[in-house]
Amino acid sequence: MTSVLVIDDHPIVLQGCRRLLEDAGVDRVLEASTVLSGYRLFRREKPDVVIIDLALHGNGLSGLLLVQRLRAQNPRTPILVFSMHGDPVIVSRALEAGATGYVLKDTSSGALLEAFEKVRRGQPYMSHDLAMQIALLGTRREAPLADITPRELQTLALLAEGKDYTLIADELGISYKTVANTCSQLKVKLGASSLPELVRSSIQYLSASPYAGAARRAN
Repeated sequence: MTSVLVIDDHPIVLQGCRRLLEDAGVDRVLEASTVLSGYRLFRREKPDVVIIDLALHGNGLSGLLLVQRLRAQNPRTPILVFSMHGDPVIVSRALEAGATGYVLKDTSSGALLEAFEKVRRGQPYMSHDLAMQIALLGTRREAPLADITPRELQTLALLAEGKDYTLIADELGISYKTVANTCSQLKVKLGASSLPELVRSSIQYLSASPYAGAARRAN
């Protein structure tokens, strides 16, 4: 008996995943639409596989921290990220956080099933195109987000939502001064001479899809 936990805040995605997985013979499909409910279901139900979006309720990278929390909770459970984010830096961060596989939301249902079957067997999965982009990431020093740390990426995502330093500090549970210092580092790394220019850069890099946003702690 196979159980799968799908964590996504879009009802249509949840319904589509449920139908696809049940048609493929999955016995039990669990659903969660928030970081907290997903984490609680994972701990309580101990699913065989997790499928998770990186964008949850306007906080586009909150799933990244959740992947990390799930992996810390259980090092062996396969985790498949199902996301609109195709930037190789974000994909790489998800893999570093503990994802077993990564598939884009604009892929076909057949490709999603292929990814699911692979990670269910404990094998890594990534499309050829994504794998090539990540392989080239280390040699492409011009890649805008190549040197961005996870904390900087979270901060940049919140800037893309139009949040100020105070709100970012509240979201991430850090001090105002830490946010200011992080943004100063981001300006240097992204070549921005001012905060408005940094905000424009954040929108350019992280708001290409409606799923862009910030990372919030999974409590």
